Amino acid sequence: MLELKLNGIKKYMEATLVVKDVSLEVYEGDKVGIVGANGSGKSTILKLIAGIEPMNYYPGYPQTSSHGYDEGLIHMSRGATTAYLEQSPVYPKGVKVSDVLNLAFEEIDRVEKQMRELEEQMTFLQEDELQWALTKYSDLTQLFEVKGGYEREEKMSRVCTGLQLTESFLEREFDLLSGGEKTTVILGKLLIHEPDILLLDEPTNHLDMESIEWLEGYLKSYKGMVIIVSHDRYFLDNVVTKIMEIEDMSSISYKGNYSAFISQKEENMRIQYEHFREQQKRIHRMEKTVLSLRDWAMRADNTKFFKRAASVQKKLDKMDRIDKPVFDRRNMRLDVRATERSGNETIKAVGLSKRYENKKIFNNTDVMIRFGERVGLLGPNGSGKTTFLKMLMGEERPDEGVLEFGANVKAAYLPQNIAFNNEEVTVLDCFREDLSIHEGKAREYLAKFMFYKGTVFKKVKHLSGGERIRLKLAMLLFQDTNLLILDEPTNHLDIDSIETLEEALEDFGGTIFFISHDRYFINRMAERILAVEDYSLRSYHGNYDEYKSEIERIQSLKERKGSVDDESKNPFRKSEVINEEMILAKVLKKIERLENDLREIDLAMETGHIEYDELINLYSRKLDVVKELDAEMELWLRYSE
Repeated sequence: MLELKLNGIKKYMEATLVVKDVSLEVYEGDKVGIVGANGSGKSTILKLIAGIEPMNYYPGYPQTSSHGYDEGLIHMSRGATTAYLEQSPVYPKGVKVSDVLNLAFEEIDRVEKQMRELEEQMTFLQEDELQWALTKYSDLTQLFEVKGGYEREEKMSRVCTGLQLTESFLEREFDLLSGGEKTTVILGKLLIHEPDILLLDEPTNHLDMESIEWLEGYLKSYKGMVIIVSHDRYFLDNVVTKIMEIEDMSSISYKGNYSAFISQKEENMRIQYEHFREQQKRIHRMEKTVLSLRDWAMRADNTKFFKRAASVQKKLDKMDRIDKPVFDRRNMRLDVRATERSGNETIKAVGLSKRYENKKIFNNTDVMIRFGERVGLLGPNGSGKTTFLKMLMGEERPDEGVLEFGANVKAAYLPQNIAFNNEEVTVLDCFREDLSIHEGKAREYLAKFMFYKGTVFKKVKHLSGGERIRLKLAMLLFQDTNLLILDEPTNHLDIDSIETLEEALEDFGGTIFFISHDRYFINRMAERILAVEDYSLRSYHGNYDEYKSEIERIQSLKERKGSVDDESKNPFRKSEVINEEMILAKVLKKIERLENDLREIDLAMETGHIEYDELINLYSRKLDVVKELDAEMELWLRYSE
């Protein structure tokens, strides 16, 4: 069985200690997730396993391996192959996407070339030489089969279909692709190659939801080892069987997926705290005993008490102290408050149409997002999600129709690709650029976003992806706003920062409209999903899991409908139709009741003599009825199709 073991790994990057004690055991078939704060050394561990990190050498310092670490041991089975997902791969100009993918078959191509050469030689070889060639050819044929030579086309087709790499995309020049597209191609190459140890650094970045879900299924059935660095908690829950957390430059491993890790860690911290408390009580008693013995020794001038005090003190000094667990680590401390509320209609699209040359994006689309809603926009890459945001923010114009904000909307927009007016200035100067705020107050506010002490003087151009998001969030949330528009807000944030952001957004009193591939984030934040379907936006009430259940139900219903050719020959089909008619009748009846309720509320609100509190209650009731009516109308539309 293949195995990989890391024991006591210590690693410096130049003069900076990155990790000091990392240990991990992985066996064939294991799927391991590595988690930890940004900069904790997660990617460094992957590069060490892959042999990418160079060896550091310090005169007089013991060297135990040529693998690129400074202390400890990395052991893997003899002959085991590794492959690492690069985030910024480079290939010569003119190389096509298909050429890059076919690099996964280099070894197969080499074996096949040897086979062809032997075939040519065997046409004129005789006796012993021919026998040797036949034996060699048999070995090569077996190796060709073991390496998957006969499954080449099937492998290529399966991966290209799963990652949505079309025929036209395969012919594009690799050098001209975007960063995300390049990463997706390299991921495809690794999956086709199928190494014994697959090392993936943020593999879900740049993939749409459909591709992520395909990748989950692929990795779950992967025969080799898979080690993943990811902040996608939903992905980790669905794929990994073990979690290694790097914290304070050391590692702890947990069995199970991400949710199991969280549960185990909380229990471990609770137990550690109990042991810490008990030890502190014992230490306090022993310290008190030492003081008492010394006091008695002084009073009685008795050396016996001094010796006993020294003996107790010696035990104290040798005691292995239990660290107090840190329940609340330093992280973003966001305080997100909405300014005065906007009108009920926050975002409105009527007859929206948009196309680029021959590509249709939206066609006669209507959308309504009301005050206080949390709405997630989902759809495949290239379906028009970012185009919708650009039209909403006025960066692009629709071909037909209207897309606009409602009355008194004060919007704050966090784009996916964050840019600042001047990258040469410091974090502090960038934040204060258009604000009249004292430096002390600015630094106090920036500290909530983890810009402490000297980090506020760091130049913007040197910020990491996560730091850029934190700075942009600080600038946006300092303003008065009642609508947050977020484009992939969890990209580049570590899990702790994502969870802090989620907690802050839950306290926000305004409207939130966002695009995200983070299904964990969508589940926690979304009350409604807008999905790009057939050049329009279709509304689904609930979070991501509820949306997926509804999609599966609709798909199942369509499949059952399509599987019956002759309705009259199938009694189950008749009962299904009757059942749908009954549901439609109930829905129509409820719609009629809700419309009557709405008319009654409107009449009551129009009454001249009405108390303010009662008016507020009526308005709140009206919003609830309108939301419920929308849901029933959506249901009616689905069953009417």
